Amino acid sequence: MNARTAWISGATSGFGAAAVERFVAGGWRVVASGRRAERLQALVERHGAEHVHPLAFDIRDEAAMRAAHASLPAGFAGVDLLVNNAGLALGTVPAQQADLKQWQQMIDTNVTALVTLTRLLLPTLIERRGAIVNISSTASSYPYAGGNVYGGTKAFVSQFSLGLRSDLHGTGVRVTSVEPGMAQTEFTLVRTGGDQAASDRLYAGAHPITAADIAETLWWIANLPAHLNVNRIELMPTSQSFAGFQVHRD
Repeated sequence: MNARTAWISGATSGFGAAAVERFVAGGWRVVASGRRAERLQALVERHGAEHVHPLAFDIRDEAAMRAAHASLPAGFAGVDLLVNNAGLALGTVPAQQADLKQWQQMIDTNVTALVTLTRLLLPTLIERRGAIVNISSTASSYPYAGGNVYGGTKAFVSQFSLGLRSDLHGTGVRVTSVEPGMAQTEFTLVRTGGDQAASDRLYAGAHPITAADIAETLWWIANLPAHLNVNRIELMPTSQSFAGFQVHRD
């Protein structure tokens, strides 16, 4: 049986980088896309060009995305699995204090780029009866102060996943929304503009989800029998649960 191929976006860190490791270890070929060319090249050097094909571009740039897709060599062009992992959160302040440019960047990355890449690969995924896994968040279901647009974009990802399931009915293409809670990656560093102390405080003593945990979850989903679809899966560390409602008092 020929090796299957996964396209993993946001492959230069966190969930994406761990997923590249897991899928290559499992015998898959991986198209690894991301902004940081040097990190992608490190993946190629680690695993070999026959296993990892790097595509360096800003996922918000549709023309660059299309050019990268068109450049895929034959051995990597038959994509069986799309992992829409590229995404970010920016800012922690209330909506009334938020930077509109940060909101726009989250929408452009978490929503617009995700649907663009999905649409680009849909013909191949349908032809190959493949799968799509979209990385959402528990923020899609549970709001929190400062989550505003980030939570909104992830709610879109979860709902878009359900919509894809409906539209792709009968094609054999599987669609899953993966919705992690607290996970220790570069997520908080990016969100806070590089505040390592803030990142350390958030995760200290919490035993958060790791990137490897999510990679293993993606591997399990991708390798289920073809007649099974995980519609959505929500994960939290045992240390995290649900908070109460806010109440303002005069």
